[in-house]
Amino acid sequence: MIAEIITIGDEILIGQIVDTNSTFIAKELDKIGISVHQITSIQDDKAHILSTLKEASERARVVILTGGLGPTKDDVTKYTFCEYFGDQLVLNEQVLEHVENLFKKYKLTPISDLNREQAMVPSKAHVLHNEFGTAPGLWMEKNERVFVSLPGVPYEMKLLMEQQVIPKLRDKFHRPFIYHKTILTRGMGESAVANKLSEFEENLPKPIKLAYLPGLARVRLRLSAKGENEEELIKSVEQQVEGLYEILGEIISEEQEEDEKIAVQISKILASKKQFLSAAESFTGGALASEFTTHPGASTCFKGGMVSYATQAKIEALGISEDLITKHSVVSAKVVEAMAESAKKLFKSDYAISTTGNAGPIKGESDAEVGTVYIGLATPEKTYSKKFLFGNHRDQVVNKAVYKAFEMLLKEIRD
Repeated sequence: MIAEIITIGDEILIGQIVDTNSTFIAKELDKIGISVHQITSIQDDKAHILSTLKEASERARVVILTGGLGPTKDDVTKYTFCEYFGDQLVLNEQVLEHVENLFKKYKLTPISDLNREQAMVPSKAHVLHNEFGTAPGLWMEKNERVFVSLPGVPYEMKLLMEQQVIPKLRDKFHRPFIYHKTILTRGMGESAVANKLSEFEENLPKPIKLAYLPGLARVRLRLSAKGENEEELIKSVEQQVEGLYEILGEIISEEQEEDEKIAVQISKILASKKQFLSAAESFTGGALASEFTTHPGASTCFKGGMVSYATQAKIEALGISEDLITKHSVVSAKVVEAMAESAKKLFKSDYAISTTGNAGPIKGESDAEVGTVYIGLATPEKTYSKKFLFGNHRDQVVNKAVYKAFEMLLKEIRD
């Protein structure tokens, strides 16, 4: 079963926004055995949309579009749908009532005719109720193909995918089972890992594929298989996992059935233990707390964080001794450990992570070389730190530090 995703919007093509919708949709389709073979971003233009729909329908059974459903004149998707399907727009009373209620409850501006036009939908479409917005989703079929048009607002699109589109696709199509297993390795680069696995990869059974996904200080190896018999598929993949352990055992850190972010793993473990985390950040500027709180459920295990960017903030807000900073430097093991202990005490948490370092491009308030980083961790039993050298690219230094801090914490709470 093949699908294609089409994202519509000039703002994507000029780099004004990042297309995260396609990533989410592809993951949801993969979970139910539908493979995405192509993702296309196009402009808000009727001719372009029409030609893209035609091309996609020649390759895929399922075509999902996002964007172009707003109330302004540059949003032309539903009008183009009408032309493609030989249809016309009609007033949907339920959608109109929903739009009017949204304005009564949440909008400060009065409803306009443009807003009411959101209730005009193709007569042949099955309307997908959009609880959070004014633009409904549209489900249409032609020549045994399914076409779904969803709003481009991510949280609106996600709810429609999860609650309506995925269930309808499950009911309509017989789909193969897809199984992924991800193995995380550390301490060896992608090319070195690939060299070790050359013979292993050549001898993989036909339904199984191996993908290399390099990241910060790690390489993810994803084994994927597709087939009709779920039990045999899982058994076959797990046999190959055993082969990976025989070859790479010393550098394998963990395995996952899904590619779950490390912050999510930490959240789940802390929540299960009813423990809490806090943070004291310097050069990472809140990136660590931001990454952690991006995921649902963080409130069950994250107390809070403080960004003490300047040296004076470390002294006044975190209570770090000025003498300690003078003696050891603001970028040092002693200071980062004191920051972690202070955050743990301040937020009354079980664990606390701290960061201090020089991300560049200049040295700033410390003589430490650019790329020098100290990460501190306060636990219920001890406080310690580690020093790292993460290069001279500012964004890379910050990103590596955030990941390494999570890696340190994950190891601690698992042990």
